[in-house]
Amino acid sequence: MTGSPTSRIVLRGGSVVAEHSVTRADVLVVDGFIAAVGEVAAEPDDQIIDCSDRLIMPGFVDAHSHADGLLTGGDDDGVQRSLLRQGVTTIIAGQDGVSYAPGDGAYATEYFGAVNGPFAGYTGGGVAGYLAAIDGASRLNAAVLVPAGTVRWEVCGRSQKPADAAQRAAMTDLVAQGMADGAVGLSTGLDYVPGMFQSAEEIAALCVPVARVGGVYVSHMRGGYERNAAAGIDEIAAIAGGAHAASGAPLAVHVSHFHADADIVIEQMDALATRGLHATFDAYPYVRGCSLMSMPLLPPELTAQPVDDVLVALADHEERERLRRDWFPRIDVNPSLGPDWPRMLTLAHVPSVEYDWTHGLTIAAAAEQVGTDPISLALDVLAATRLQANVVMAVAHERPASELARIFAHPAHVAGSDGIFIGAHPHPRARGTFGCYLREYVRELGIWSWTDAATHLSRTAAERFGLGRRGVIEPGAVADLIVVDPRAVSDQSTYDEPLRESIGIDDVLVAGVPVLAGGELTAALPGRGLRRESVRREDVV
Repeated sequence: MTGSPTSRIVLRGGSVVAEHSVTRADVLVVDGFIAAVGEVAAEPDDQIIDCSDRLIMPGFVDAHSHADGLLTGGDDDGVQRSLLRQGVTTIIAGQDGVSYAPGDGAYATEYFGAVNGPFAGYTGGGVAGYLAAIDGASRLNAAVLVPAGTVRWEVCGRSQKPADAAQRAAMTDLVAQGMADGAVGLSTGLDYVPGMFQSAEEIAALCVPVARVGGVYVSHMRGGYERNAAAGIDEIAAIAGGAHAASGAPLAVHVSHFHADADIVIEQMDALATRGLHATFDAYPYVRGCSLMSMPLLPPELTAQPVDDVLVALADHEERERLRRDWFPRIDVNPSLGPDWPRMLTLAHVPSVEYDWTHGLTIAAAAEQVGTDPISLALDVLAATRLQANVVMAVAHERPASELARIFAHPAHVAGSDGIFIGAHPHPRARGTFGCYLREYVRELGIWSWTDAATHLSRTAAERFGLGRRGVIEPGAVADLIVVDPRAVSDQSTYDEPLRESIGIDDVLVAGVPVLAGGELTAALPGRGLRRESVRREDVV
């Protein structure tokens, strides 16, 4: 099914989940926009979507996605289907300070290929080029953040030194151009290279053009979250204060994948509000994380080097012994890992014929199978994959759903899957986050109502990131709509079977065009690269 400029689509017989109520109503869609909500009189050529016994909700916004390069091209239809079956119609890309634009995309492909994947559709042109590559080439929308690490790479290369005045000015110009091209904000990844070499003062300077146009500063905080979260929050506040002082405009801030005990998350978000900052955060309904294997297991000064130089080091016996002696003891005292790290890291993406058998195994289990020690196995896998491996990371203490529910109840919370689709045994969050929210936190635990779900999974993020009239079901809004079976909707992916897709959302419209019908993809490609629009004036928090 595809829409046409003169067609009418009527979602009939369902219950509309509005901001404060769930009401039996039809929804009329004309030319990509919602034309009416209520009782819609039939016309002979209407295209009807039967929504009986189902809910009509605004399309969900994945506020932290790593599907940057996976939304276009026939080979990636599985990624689009997995997102649409969760109800996701828009992703926020450019996360953690590393993505394709600005520049030619080479750095993101080299360093973050195991997270974002390659993007053949991007051939340069900065943020404008990235957004244009999405236009009419995808079933979903994508908004993008200017990645501060990529900006630094374009100006400073592999330097680990503080940027000088000329370099700061050049970086600020790149950020300003990205915001002019339609980016929704600036992201940092302060545990990644080169973000970890950026000072708060440098980042504040980059945030000046973001503040001036009402964008958002989005941060993967420095220092590992959890018990260290207060230090990261203090740095965010300092960056916002510096940008405000220099620009004369307040800077909205957003914390990426905020994982910590509920008391910590609530205390720190409330602390930002107390300081007068307009702050939100994203989180996913899982305890384990996922990232580059090299990030926790190799020193940053080593991973900052060209890949071929790192491989030479990993092949050198003396260098390996130095890492064993001087570096790995630091991992043993890392508050996010500790001495049990070989049993906490599960191999998710291992692009090596030699080590393909390790998918789904912990580093400890894989090492035991070949009769070696975990450090040797880890270094061998990193070398064999040219650092392109990623891992699922367990935590020392699992948090129950009741603990996570306290986090998700905070009004500053939005849903972000942090979904990484790269790998034969990925984290289940990529295919399960939104289905899990609806199954566990709405239907089973009753922590959220359906209107709460629409707020946390759609409306707040649409407002936060300036996505225009999305996230609501009302006349004049863009018709990004999903139809949800409230009794059946559920995640299916697990840590053991992470590739299973969510169920219970079988009909999805993007810009008024059906892209998922009866659970199957249509051929329509109405997705757009979303350029920043004015945010609603009422506070998100």
